[in-house]
Amino acid sequence: MPSAPLFAMPSHAADLARIEAALAAAVRTQDAYLDEIASHLIKAGGKLLRPVLTVVAAQVAGGAPIDDAVQGGVACELVQTGSLCHDDVMDEADTRRGVETVNAKWGNLQAIVAGDFLLARASEIAASLGTEVAALLARTISRLCEGQIEELRHTYNAARPEVSYLSSIRGKTASLFATAARIGGLVAGLDRPHVDALTEYGEAFGMVFQIVDDLLDITATDERLGKPAGHDMVEGVYTLPVLRTLQSGGVAAAELLALFGKPLDTAERDKALEIVRANGGIASAMAVAEEWAERARGACELLPPSAATDVLYAAPAALIAMV
Repeated sequence: MPSAPLFAMPSHAADLARIEAALAAAVRTQDAYLDEIASHLIKAGGKLLRPVLTVVAAQVAGGAPIDDAVQGGVACELVQTGSLCHDDVMDEADTRRGVETVNAKWGNLQAIVAGDFLLARASEIAASLGTEVAALLARTISRLCEGQIEELRHTYNAARPEVSYLSSIRGKTASLFATAARIGGLVAGLDRPHVDALTEYGEAFGMVFQIVDDLLDITATDERLGKPAGHDMVEGVYTLPVLRTLQSGGVAAAELLALFGKPLDTAERDKALEIVRANGGIASAMAVAEEWAERARGACELLPPSAATDVLYAAPAALIAMV
C-alpha cells in the first residue's frame, strides 16, 4: 500500500523523525547480530500509520505531541513488525517492503526469535506507560492471534463465510489501530467518552485499511505492491473482493471455484486475478470499505473540534482513494 501521509499534521515531519528515532532506540541491544535482525524490517521502511495515529489521537483536544504518545505508538509499531516476522514464516514469504524477509535472509528460527523479541520490547514499553496501557497491548496481541487463527482455519476454503473474514481482519488488523488510537487518548489524559470515540475510530479505520489492502492485492501491479499481486489467493486466503465474486454466482464464480482449494501456479493466479478484476466483487468490497469509513467519520463527530480531529476525519476517504 502506498505510504501517503494519511494523518499529516503541521508537525508531521517532526513527528515522524521522533517516531523513527524512538523505534531505532527500541530495538537496540548489546548483541549486534540481534540488532541487525530485529531492525531489518524497521530499516526497510514502513508507513508508520499506527504510531502516527497515536500521536495525532493525543492531540484531538489541542496541545503539542507528547513523549508518551510517541512511545505508545512505537509499542504498537513493534507489535506490527513482530507479527510480520511471524507472518512471513507462516507464508514462506521472500520479500517484504521491497527487501528480503527476515526468514529468507536469516532463516525461520531467527525470524521467530526476532518476532518474539519485538513483541517483548513492545510489552516493556507499554508497561512503562502504566498498567492500563500494558493490559490493553497484551489483549491486543491476543486479538491479533485470534484473528490470525480465524484466517488459518479457513485457508483454501472457497466456502469461507464472510463473517469469518470480517472477524479475522477485526482481530489481526483493526484491533491494533484501535489500540494505537486509544493509547493516544489515554496518555493525553482525555475524557473517557473521547478515549472510547478514538477507539471506535481506530477500529473502523483499521477495517477500511485491511479491506483496501486486500483490494490492492487484486487490483495493483507487482511493482506498486512490492510483492506479487494475488498473493492471498495463491496462499488460499480468500478476501472480501474474492468472496463477493464467489457470492455473485454465475460463470465467474464457477471458474474461481474450479481454481480454488489448493495453491495456485502463476498461470492459475493470473486467471483468478482476471476473473475477480472483471466482475463485481471489487465494487462490492469497496462499498463495504465505504461503510466502515462512514463509521470512522461518525466517531470523529464525538471528538472535540481540532486540527487533529479534522485530519482523522479525512483519512478514511484518502485511504479508499488509493484503490
